Amino acid sequence: MGFCIPCTKALTADDLAQQIPHPPLGKSKSDSKFSFDWKNKGSRKISKCGSSHISAKTFPFKELAEATDNFRDDCLLGEGGFGRVYKGRLESIQQQPSHKTVAIKQLDLNGVQGNREFMVEVMMLGLLHHPNLVNLIGYCADGDQRLLVYEYMPLGSLEDHLHGGLSSDKRRLDWHHRMIIAAGAAKGLEYLHDVANPPVIYRDLKCSNILLDEDYNPKLSDFGLAKLGPVGDNTHVSTRVMGTYGYCAPEYAMTGQLTLKSDVYSFGVVLLELISGRRAMDNFRRPGERNLVSWAKPLFKDRKKFPQMVDPMLQGQYPIRGLYQAIAIAAMCVQDQPSLRPRIADVVSALSYLATQTHHHKNQST
Repeated sequence: MGFCIPCTKALTADDLAQQIPHPPLGKSKSDSKFSFDWKNKGSRKISKCGSSHISAKTFPFKELAEATDNFRDDCLLGEGGFGRVYKGRLESIQQQPSHKTVAIKQLDLNGVQGNREFMVEVMMLGLLHHPNLVNLIGYCADGDQRLLVYEYMPLGSLEDHLHGGLSSDKRRLDWHHRMIIAAGAAKGLEYLHDVANPPVIYRDLKCSNILLDEDYNPKLSDFGLAKLGPVGDNTHVSTRVMGTYGYCAPEYAMTGQLTLKSDVYSFGVVLLELISGRRAMDNFRRPGERNLVSWAKPLFKDRKKFPQMVDPMLQGQYPIRGLYQAIAIAAMCVQDQPSLRPRIADVVSALSYLATQTHHHKNQST
């Protein structure tokens, strides 16, 4: 079951964040009690289908510093708009020894994301649970420190595999794994759109936010920009434009009107990246090829040109029928008109079929 948020008007995650008692950044540790008190104000806005509290554990800063050897550079996994992410080991969590390894994200106090995004992340991932969403283990809010503790995803992000320099423990993805990842990411979105009540608009779907476990199962991460979707007679949520250029739906970028179909557009961009191996935006390419969707749209019109869209790293190892179907799905998702884009549930159905198809590596005409 999803989480239920009873309300009479469209609520945004920012609205809900305002309900959460929190200290301003910079308070002393003695004044830094930070708790999500769902039994008081917040419970009138949020309940988890009968549960009234967030499942995430609170950690003292000292424990997280020790887990990362004082945030040593050799523990660094990556860096983003929120801050740096470190690999650590927490002996205090009730897990098997192999699961005590965690990823610890530390808020950059001078970064582009702040206290509100931190609270939205804890709120969303504390209430939302699905195999294709990353698991939030806990958080820390000691003084001006803001940290999030996640399950460790050993294969890194989808971006690492498609666009990054691969280390020895990461390999280029074959066609079958690409379709498995696409289907799993779509299932994560389907949970947010169709199970959560009211629906959640992810707003930040991109390759760097899709993490992979040891079996290449994808999990959506980074929910700091998520919004609660429209309810009742409302058709959209109006908000300032956030996200990553190249992934934002055109109507959202132009008007700030956010809908579930905005996420579908972003998913279409990710699917095109999986097919082509190209980045959503690549300023090192020739004019006309820098924006992935702009490059792909003329090719959508001619089926004979579909093989030109395939990642050269696949070396022709893909099923031609599966390619046609995957490109057709991507083309529908990146339609300019939101009403012409499919529901994410329909995308899941189509991609789940492609993910189950085996392909014997011969050549692209199989």
